[in-house]
Amino acid sequence: MDNNTYIVSARKYRPSTFQTVVGQQALTHTLKSAIASGRLAHAYLFCGPRGVGKTTCARIFAKTINCEHPTADGEACNECPSCRAFNEQVSFNIIELDAASNNGVDDIRDLTEQVRIPPQTGRYKVYIIDEVHMLSQAAFNAFLKTLEEPPEYAIFILATTEKQKVIPTILSRCQIYDFARITVPDIAQQLRYVCQQEGIEAEDAALNVIAQKADGAMRDALSIFDQVTASSRGHITYQSAIDNLNVLDYEYYFRLVDAFLGSDVPQAMLIYKEIRDNGFDSQFFVNGLAQHLRDLMVASTPQTRILLEMNDEAAQRYVQQAGQMTPAMLYRALDLCNTCDLNYRNASSKQLLVELTLIKLCQLSGVAPQPAEAPAQPIKKIAAAPAPQPQPAPAPPTATATAKPVARAARPLMGGMPAPRPAAPASTTRVAAPAAPAVKKQPADTAPAAPAAPVTATRHEAFTAEQLQAAWQAYIDQHPNEHITVSTMRLARPARINDTLYQIEVESQGQVEHMEKTKGGWLNAMRDAVGNDMLAIDVKIGEKMSGHRILTPREVVNNIREHNPNFNKFIQDFQLSLA
Repeated sequence: MDNNTYIVSARKYRPSTFQTVVGQQALTHTLKSAIASGRLAHAYLFCGPRGVGKTTCARIFAKTINCEHPTADGEACNECPSCRAFNEQVSFNIIELDAASNNGVDDIRDLTEQVRIPPQTGRYKVYIIDEVHMLSQAAFNAFLKTLEEPPEYAIFILATTEKQKVIPTILSRCQIYDFARITVPDIAQQLRYVCQQEGIEAEDAALNVIAQKADGAMRDALSIFDQVTASSRGHITYQSAIDNLNVLDYEYYFRLVDAFLGSDVPQAMLIYKEIRDNGFDSQFFVNGLAQHLRDLMVASTPQTRILLEMNDEAAQRYVQQAGQMTPAMLYRALDLCNTCDLNYRNASSKQLLVELTLIKLCQLSGVAPQPAEAPAQPIKKIAAAPAPQPQPAPAPPTATATAKPVARAARPLMGGMPAPRPAAPASTTRVAAPAAPAVKKQPADTAPAAPAAPVTATRHEAFTAEQLQAAWQAYIDQHPNEHITVSTMRLARPARINDTLYQIEVESQGQVEHMEKTKGGWLNAMRDAVGNDMLAIDVKIGEKMSGHRILTPREVVNNIREHNPNFNKFIQDFQLSLA
């Protein structure tokens, strides 16, 4: 093709009829119905994202209402003098104003002067004002009267990408049409039509990449299409598209998820290195991974698969990989990517942040989600529950031999604990009890205790109040970073109610709520320390402590005045008051 006659696709394939407008079928149907019934408003506002057809629809609408012989389906005939004048861009009945560069009062006054002149041919004069939100406040005010009471032959069509910037008095005088973003399938279908017209071969995956890159704008999609076509020489492949558009190949993400499923940390790290070596920004990579996981999430159920904006072949790959992941794993993976994105800007070592995120993602496969407040100690204890199973041991009785190690294994977790225990016979007698009766009693006995109590290993060792106090102090010493919990524990010591029920008194309802919320951590630590899973510790506001509250400034002053007459006289002499 001669370079002198080349026309970019965005202009060459600009729609000229309502039928050729892409992705706005409901809106164009409404406009055609209004024309057919003769119910035309004097002012319209077309609003929506860039490149979705606002100005194009305004021009088609203007041509159609002046057409002398419209077709049966409501389109312009393109044969009458009015249509030919419009197509040749010499029509005097259609006036366009770019408010971005003509936004002053004088520009609007010139427009309102033209409104007084009736059309020489045709029935209507149509005034299209593009980017109307750019008009100044004075220009808006100058335009109001004309917009409210125009001549019967005048129709105004305002177009804007930012409806919120148009003053309410203008909005109230217009019929408002909201143009939607064009979907990826609609854009890809239009690009396929352009390829057929231009004799260009293109892979569906390549057109899908271009459609996604356009972000809902048909004009942008055609511009990107021209860019890729220029370097592809008539054959657009998926690889050429992602190379030209600097798009990260989704194959990387499929390989990464396979590494996550296989808990293959080295492979995930190597894929990340390969991506960085290809020049991609790490945050761009993290966002792309999050989008891939999001697509896997919506592909995991038939009801949400319609949210996948891609061709059927690519969608099937997402469905297959999503079937290998549990919903809990997907949600946790998305949360990790989101957290990485939020922390990326403030991270001193951004590469390390991303690598740590990948390591955590590799650890998700096959791991059941744990509550955020659950500490590592109860998990270790649950893992040790099968201890009563037969093990290589000497001849001593099985019950005693298997129960003792459980009690001793828990002891080192509370370092600094006194070694003394109750007499061995009593302890042995309790532990040697059959497992079945202990499990039967558990629901009733542990009802008031923390919900995080282990249920697979029930221990009944006897303990004293002194041993619990020692465990309490050891927890305080070993967890200095749990500021609120440790501060509360320093002021509140467990008081014995019966053999397994203790109680602590705190100063406020806030402390009660905090201790109940974190009970799964500190109560399990106490149970591990004393070797008794029946231990329960209630938290309540103490009557004595509730009297020791912080006084308000006014109460402090009144207290001083009651006990110090001189201070009271000082206030009166200088006429002081408490604000």
